Amino acid sequence: MIRLYAVLLLTVVCGCGNKENNGPNPVEELPAIEIRAADLSFLPEIRQWGTIYRDARNQPGDALDILKAAGCNTVRLRLWHTPGTVHSSLQEVLLFAQEIKSKGLKLWITVHYSDTWADPGQQNKPAAWQSLNLSDLADSVRNYSRKVAAQLQPDIMQAGNEINDGLLWPEGRLSLHADGFVLLLKQAIEGIRQGCPDAQVMVHYANPENSTWFFDLLKNENVDYDLIGLSYYARWHTRSLSTVQGSLASLAAETGKPILIAETAYPFTLDWADWTNNLVGLPEHLITGYSATQEGQYRYLVRLRKILNETPGGMGFCYWAPEWVAFKGSEATNGSDWENMALFDFSFKATEGLKAMGE
Repeated sequence: MIRLYAVLLLTVVCGCGNKENNGPNPVEELPAIEIRAADLSFLPEIRQWGTIYRDARNQPGDALDILKAAGCNTVRLRLWHTPGTVHSSLQEVLLFAQEIKSKGLKLWITVHYSDTWADPGQQNKPAAWQSLNLSDLADSVRNYSRKVAAQLQPDIMQAGNEINDGLLWPEGRLSLHADGFVLLLKQAIEGIRQGCPDAQVMVHYANPENSTWFFDLLKNENVDYDLIGLSYYARWHTRSLSTVQGSLASLAAETGKPILIAETAYPFTLDWADWTNNLVGLPEHLITGYSATQEGQYRYLVRLRKILNETPGGMGFCYWAPEWVAFKGSEATNGSDWENMALFDFSFKATEGLKAMGE
């Protein structure tokens, strides 16, 4: 009863007084952007469960094919060094990368330089590198980056994931060892360039707001990279899209580098489809004027496209985990904590938000 009451309460709170007045009309032409990407790192695992997705016409298909048909032109995959399972391993990523390329899609690889998640709160070294001194660690990072780039031959490759406070802690933690951070980042980039000279190297920072200082540091240290990647989620960052636009404009003016929103997502509901706690589920996680509805999700993405279109060097965006539905069933406690943020609804049918991938 408590759970049902919470659902009803959220429905009332989110359904009232949240008029869509801050984004383009769905019938308007989509602002042009070069990269319309999706991070599909969960898809190999989800496929093993026999999950059937459906497109907007309710026709069954695979998530990759549905996304491509909707206009997605790039797929982003995460890579862990030695994970506890096959998922996000080099073996799995290599096989999936071959499929992605065979469908004419661009490949974007994010190397975590960890055996598990690397983000602003954790950048743990792979177990295989734990005992290395800084010099040997730098050599290992360069050699590993070269090997991975040579095998995967990506179009875009990130030297780390959300490295706000560096990577490969503690030696590469920016707040403690700035010199170590610069050394390790440069070695990672050098390895990528050696393994795949045609790949565009991205440096990825979480949160557009107040990011200029970080990229100023890279400029001062002569770090050689091609693209700026930024994570943006209203749940954890600013809920003002005007602030986002201003931050991107400042960053573009300061660096002259092309910019991508490397991760973003928005809920089509605040409800849930399994018993795994969702990361986004409260009204205060939303942007004013963009409700937790399929229309709200669509309008948010169109507004983001418009911001990128109007930003000098704004290349595009990547929707994070659009395929991460509640694939383990309605009572799974280890299923998806993102199913209300996917681009497929609780029956695995494409949401209105998927239309924002269009050309």
